[in-house]
Amino acid sequence: MDSYDYVIVGAGSAGCVLANRLTEDPSAQVLLLEAGAEDTADEIHIPAAFPSLFKTRWDWNYETVEQKHTGKSAYWPRGKMLGGCSSINAMIYIRGNRADYDGWRDSHGAEGWGWDDVLPYFKRAEGNQRLDGPLHGTDGPLHVEDRRFTHELSSAWVDSAIAWGLKRTDDFNGESQEGAGVYQVTCKKGRRWSTADAYLRPALERPNLTVKTNAPASRVAFEGTRAVGVSYLDSGVERTARASAEVILSGGAVNSPQLLMLSGVGPAEHLREHGIDVVAALPGVGENLHDHPACGIIWSTRGTTDLVDAATPRGLVRYQLTKRGPLASNIGEAGAFFPTTDGLPAPDMQIHVAPTLFYDNGMREPTVPGFTSAATLVDVASRGRLRLKSANPSWKPEIDPAYYAESADMDKMVAGLRALIEIGRAGPLKRFLDKPFLPTRHDLTDAELAEHIRENTQTLYHPVGTCSMGTGEQAVVDPELRVRGVEGLRVVDASVMPVVPRGNTNAPTIMVAEKAADLIRGR
Repeated sequence: MDSYDYVIVGAGSAGCVLANRLTEDPSAQVLLLEAGAEDTADEIHIPAAFPSLFKTRWDWNYETVEQKHTGKSAYWPRGKMLGGCSSINAMIYIRGNRADYDGWRDSHGAEGWGWDDVLPYFKRAEGNQRLDGPLHGTDGPLHVEDRRFTHELSSAWVDSAIAWGLKRTDDFNGESQEGAGVYQVTCKKGRRWSTADAYLRPALERPNLTVKTNAPASRVAFEGTRAVGVSYLDSGVERTARASAEVILSGGAVNSPQLLMLSGVGPAEHLREHGIDVVAALPGVGENLHDHPACGIIWSTRGTTDLVDAATPRGLVRYQLTKRGPLASNIGEAGAFFPTTDGLPAPDMQIHVAPTLFYDNGMREPTVPGFTSAATLVDVASRGRLRLKSANPSWKPEIDPAYYAESADMDKMVAGLRALIEIGRAGPLKRFLDKPFLPTRHDLTDAELAEHIRENTQTLYHPVGTCSMGTGEQAVVDPELRVRGVEGLRVVDASVMPVVPRGNTNAPTIMVAEKAADLIRGR
């Protein structure tokens, strides 16, 4: 049995940050376990290639249960490699809204996690190449830049959104989140910049860091109620790594609650159903699951190009030589934030636009040149849960995000799609739009739009909440991210977010890990 001070489970968006920050102390011995492989595939590093990683060995390839309110299951990609989802995502750098973090503090008892508390950690992480001042960091490890390629369709959409009535913004992470503009991305000179690039690789030379890939964790080892290590598979053989200080779970909103339950921490009756001895009865483990649902309005186009036109040997050579051109696109190039009704304290709708046909997670082969604008609900009322299907760690869990369980979520999505149809008729975008592709007509009633949403909703890849932070009965971790009812165990990833932030969740997950590193080190 190998012994370390800290054992971190998951080398994703949070785990790579922790591995770097904890090994800054040369006396701390750290083991980082990753179920997947090293991030060696070329497609990981080419921004526009990320959909080609879906349903491959680089993906956990999860499916939800059939959703009661859509009649369909949803495919959930999750990165299974160094960098985790930061190696498979669309690279959009969004922090969320001040109201999100103040809400964590005020409504969930997450003291120390208000906006003024977390802003220094966003800035510590950020290496922004254009923006600075009181709201941005310029020398952090996470490279943030203006994308090297923006398609004319994305620029035309922004102009049309302005003509429709939104204000223009060049910083969605500035004083106001509202407006329309192009997204900044976590890339470095046109190449994806994951947490494996930003945090892990600079730390690999440290003698106090050990990284094991292809090493899925099977359970947390306990002595009484103290976590003392992690059992994992190494070339098919189960081994246990001992942790003298702490075990830290950074597997994300699916894997962290699954591992807690497999280890005897969770809803007691559910664990006993699977023959698992209860170490700590925590009813909130796996509860509070929610995600940003998204649904698109898609047109065929005329008089312009499509991103897929660059998916040729010639386009690849251009990208490899210059790190420019269409393959430097993150596909979701531009968008907006706005409220769907008056009087909201913050936006409830985010838009992502793509200069190609992008639906069904980009798994459909484009049949015509196209343009996609997708409504994404970022103030989500519906809550689902995650449960074990088996005590066997290799079995995938049962995932139910309960999309549209609250009817208000559907009403907001209908309003979002209605806005997208109107923006398509406004400003310079309309000259590029040929005809409706999905749905095939736009003169739809609200009921028909709702049916389109039920048929075509997909994840925006932002599940959170299953190991929720706070002080209430359903809280799984306290505001220092320590698992309640046990010792020596923390969760540090998107699962601790009691409410999903308004926007893409990668930057908030990195922030959580930056702050957690200080909490663990007593700083």
